[in-house]
Amino acid sequence: MDVLDILIDALRAAVLITGMVVIMMMMIESLNISSGGRFFQRLQRSKFGQIVVSALLGWIPGCLGGFASVSLFSHGMISFGALVAMLIATSGDEAFVMLTLFPGKALLVSAIILGIGIAVGVLIDYVGPKLGLKPYALKACDEMHLHKEDAHPEHEKKEPHSKKRTLLTWKRGILFLGTALYIFALATGMLEHEHEGMEEAEHGGFNLLSEDWMNMLFAAVSLIMLAVVAFGSDHFVEEHLWHHVIARHVPKIFAWTLGVLIVLGFIMELVDVSAWISANVPLMIVLATLIGIIPESGPHLIFVTLFAAGVVPMPVLLASCISQDGHAALPLLAESKGAFLRAKAINCLIALLVGFIAWGLM
Repeated sequence: MDVLDILIDALRAAVLITGMVVIMMMMIESLNISSGGRFFQRLQRSKFGQIVVSALLGWIPGCLGGFASVSLFSHGMISFGALVAMLIATSGDEAFVMLTLFPGKALLVSAIILGIGIAVGVLIDYVGPKLGLKPYALKACDEMHLHKEDAHPEHEKKEPHSKKRTLLTWKRGILFLGTALYIFALATGMLEHEHEGMEEAEHGGFNLLSEDWMNMLFAAVSLIMLAVVAFGSDHFVEEHLWHHVIARHVPKIFAWTLGVLIVLGFIMELVDVSAWISANVPLMIVLATLIGIIPESGPHLIFVTLFAAGVVPMPVLLASCISQDGHAALPLLAESKGAFLRAKAINCLIALLVGFIAWGLM
């Protein structure tokens, strides 16, 4: 066991995840301020809309959409039901492998878990309150509001300083340099993380559904935030981006992500998860669900590769895809342990139900 390799891999993944979440939060903050709060007001008025949008974000291969959904939940923009819908609908990086190994069945599985995610989100947000279950709301972040200094038409004449922009302050400089370095790291592949089984899944050629291209796409999107940091007002950069996003969220997201990844790295090095595999379908459903609790992309590839080889049936793969969510839940763990535990408990319950019902219908 190479301790240094485990630490370096954990640090690389933590920087990648934290950077994606921060860029998402900065974009949400920017959209909220530039639209005078109207952009997300429409979303907040429709619970069903929140559920569908969040589930669709989770449906996107990889963890990017999941990070966006967690960011929206952290800012009180979507409900707990919408968050759970995303966690059910997402399969993390395993979606790339499934689309490569068995594209037709992968699309079928993704459509099934998307529908299940939306249905469960509706049950939580609409049926739950009628049964006396109080909706769970994250109270960790209460700063997603507009200030009088923000450039709205009614304030522009009274607050001419609201759009003041200093060419360079130390906060703007750190934000600009950090964003630029992150874009460079994404574009050059410095933050890529390998998964066992990925090599077997690659057939060569041009693949828009690969993790590499998703990272490149996110690097391109991050360029927008680089421009916002460069040309945004002093108030927006310092109050909304620095004091809210960076100072409030980044330390705990990075610390928790790094800590969890280091612990998981040592566990995965010491424990041979593949040794748990058995031909017993009920046991496989339970194992797939339990392993899905791990907030990491990698262990779940066991069930993807076994399904591709015809060793385990569809119910096992469904249970794995519903229970696991790749890295998407790591920022949620950092923001709220209560929300993480509640969401994962629901995920596991749904995974077991769907897995055993599908097995019974075989």
